[in-house]
Amino acid sequence: MIFKSLCRHAGIGANSYLLETLGCKVVLDAGMHPKHEGMEAVPHYEFIDEGTVDSVIVTHSHLDHVGTLPVLLHDHPEARVFLTPETGELASAMLHNSVNVMQSKRIEHGIVDYPLFEHRELDDITSAFESRGYERPFDLAQDGALRATFHDAGHILGSAGVTIEGAGKRVMYTGDVNFEPSTLQKGALFPEEHVDALIVETTRGAQARKEGYRRRDEENELAESIARVLARKGSVLIPVFAMGKTQEVLAMIHRFKKEGLVPRHTPVHIGGLSTKMTHIYDRHSELSRRKLPGFRFLKDMEIEGADRKRKGPIPFGAGCIYALSSGMMSENTVSNVFARQGLLENKRNGLFFVGYCDPETPGGRIRAAKTGALVKLDDSHEGVPLRCEMRVFDFSGHSTREAIADYAVKLRPKKVFLVHGDDDAVEWFRHELGTRLPDSQVIVPLPGEEHVI
Repeated sequence: MIFKSLCRHAGIGANSYLLETLGCKVVLDAGMHPKHEGMEAVPHYEFIDEGTVDSVIVTHSHLDHVGTLPVLLHDHPEARVFLTPETGELASAMLHNSVNVMQSKRIEHGIVDYPLFEHRELDDITSAFESRGYERPFDLAQDGALRATFHDAGHILGSAGVTIEGAGKRVMYTGDVNFEPSTLQKGALFPEEHVDALIVETTRGAQARKEGYRRRDEENELAESIARVLARKGSVLIPVFAMGKTQEVLAMIHRFKKEGLVPRHTPVHIGGLSTKMTHIYDRHSELSRRKLPGFRFLKDMEIEGADRKRKGPIPFGAGCIYALSSGMMSENTVSNVFARQGLLENKRNGLFFVGYCDPETPGGRIRAAKTGALVKLDDSHEGVPLRCEMRVFDFSGHSTREAIADYAVKLRPKKVFLVHGDDDAVEWFRHELGTRLPDSQVIVPLPGEEHVI
């Protein structure tokens, strides 16, 4: 069995990897890099001869894992695409939205490569998705010589790690994983049998969790911060990703209101894409392995604009909670516009981050700024003074580095491939696992480099 990284750039980005054995080629994920544009955002698919991929496994529906799937399938039209039912629905919605974003970037920034694919292509691709549930083995090769099994990864709705078995070898690919339960998602359920190779994410390798952290206490601190802003007649902006983080935040707000931690009738606003994703979450409320079984956000909560097509921009007013994308407050997103148009510069308001922010993004610049400093949120506008209350909370959808390292030790893999992490994160795992797994080979795979498993 051969493992090869197809990633174009090191660090967190366009995840894609190739496993080859017994004349069968399987691609693990097909992501788009969030920091690059055009073909620079696409993995090294040229490393694979056209028409030779048998199967593609998509671990979950974030764009850094599924965003260039149509590009891959253009050269491998016969490849079968396996994912969970939830991932199939979410990925279809995300990819259609990605076409719209790319079309806008072509016009605004002159990126001639965009769009990388069209809506019509997506309709053909997504109709051929092959859904598989958790813990139900399925064949990746026609002769049954290579089999795979999905396991709940606890990251977002439908996320999966995957075990692949064939040629006398057993490989585990974690995808993005969270072993801890959150407000909505239950923690990952991964097998703990020995494997020959572990392909493992390292996202939080450079981040030590604060001592004494407890999820419930962190949530209650957020509730207290929201209540404090509302009491002084301000509004709260919580930058979120439309899929996953939006629904986690809504689940928290539901609890806060139910327990009287936040005024029960406080208006809650979400964006249009978030509403679309929340509809999908609601459709799977009875079927998926999650907390709050049967609870449907758009039916059981009062969410502004969620029951109809919103006309015009989201209105800004005092005494509201705005859970708006994007989570990193990228230019031209709703959260960025809200911050520029009055929220950031008013000391009555609150801006609360609940997930990761790249330091180079507008959200990252806000988090690094001191009160009163001018923050550049958009190159086409002047800087905005940071006067509102700003706080950062730890509600990551990724496991702590210690939990992932503990899992790797349980598997006792012969080889560990460290992926999906910046240099300092990868280095922590290289040292930690090198110490705790002295008989294992710990590898940081370079693009195109072949490794025998």
